[in-house]
Amino acid sequence: MPTRPGPVQEPREPLHVKPASTGHAMKPGMQETNCPKPDQGLSREQRLTRSSLFRETYEQGRRWTGRYMVLWLRSGEGASLRLGVVSSRKVGEAVARVRARRLLREAYRRSRHRFSGPYDIILVSRRSVLDARWEDICLELLALATKAGLVRGE
Repeated sequence: MPTRPGPVQEPREPLHVKPASTGHAMKPGMQETNCPKPDQGLSREQRLTRSSLFRETYEQGRRWTGRYMVLWLRSGEGASLRLGVVSSRKVGEAVARVRARRLLREAYRRSRHRFSGPYDIILVSRRSVLDARWEDICLELLALATKAGLVRGE
């Protein structure tokens, strides 16, 4: 049986090419992106980390409900805003829950310069957030924050 010639293979570039501007390896065809810098995230002081803080916010705080999320708000003891983001199993499998939390956390991160006051905020994702447009998520967060009195007068 005659053998057919295989596809012509072009010489490969090395898998890891180090660009001059950064010290980390990049694969060919990848571009450098404007990834968030470490200082753009939420520090430990800006997050609700203990279950007791979540429980106190649920018990003592107020709630505003939207189509994509529920905002819980309680006066905080610290000097800054603290955020907690929650996704229940009703949202979906683990991948969907993580995506929902990331969407809400990023919407908050981009809007937090408009918020004032020492508050503890919990954003509870709803299933519909996964199908929502990014602009709608951001607009709803601002609308709920305005109703809650979080938004500074601009």
